[in-house]
Amino acid sequence: MTPTRIVVSAAAVLGSAFTLAGPVLADEAPLPKLGPNAVSVTEDYAFLRTAPAPDYWAFAPFVKPQFTTSACSIAAVTAAANGLRGLPANSEDTVTTQPEMLELVARADWSALSAEGGDGVKFDQLTEFTQAAVTAAGLEGATVETFKPADNSAASLDAVRQMLAANEESASDALLLYFNQGVVTGDWDGPHVSLIGAYDAAQDRVLILEVDQEWYVPYWTPTPVLLEAMLKPTSAEHGPLEGETGGFVHIAR
Repeated sequence: MTPTRIVVSAAAVLGSAFTLAGPVLADEAPLPKLGPNAVSVTEDYAFLRTAPAPDYWAFAPFVKPQFTTSACSIAAVTAAANGLRGLPANSEDTVTTQPEMLELVARADWSALSAEGGDGVKFDQLTEFTQAAVTAAGLEGATVETFKPADNSAASLDAVRQMLAANEESASDALLLYFNQGVVTGDWDGPHVSLIGAYDAAQDRVLILEVDQEWYVPYWTPTPVLLEAMLKPTSAEHGPLEGETGGFVHIAR
């Protein structure tokens, strides 16, 4: 959500959003693309071959790379709206792009927060902008609800699982995820927004349809790790986002 992730070494603290390429010293081992809490869908796609996975097939085709380093919220919301609407029926109708969605919503604050070098959005702003996008996209009858876990208790984890299981039943709704990306990927420690693509209840894991596609493709993470990622507060280095925690923004039709 914020610019410039710098990789120093395997033992270094990763403090910003995007890696600057540089020479690897002889005594430094390269960092793995994903840490122990994430598995790329390119390595593990068995669930998608055996389960209906309605959300994955409805939304994955519409998930595009965030068009700036601060545009994860607009990328995820646009993908959700396009997936709920489906491919337009007429040849003259386009699939809504991220800049087009910003024009439809006509919110100067969202445009500024999503611009290159922007601060990114808070959880409450994500909710507000999602409601505005649903209205602007003409998704009649759609409602926007939120879920923010208060703690990592068994009750909170059960609530997360229930929401994921309900969402997995059909593609008539969408779950946006506000989370600390680094808890899942083992890299950048900062807030991020993406879209839930599937829930494998048998293995208790979630597929995140990552919009940060300069660095990642969709990946699986265990549900307890997902909860941890929603609960971890944003650090002071992220300025106005300091202290933000995450959750789900649910779009239902």
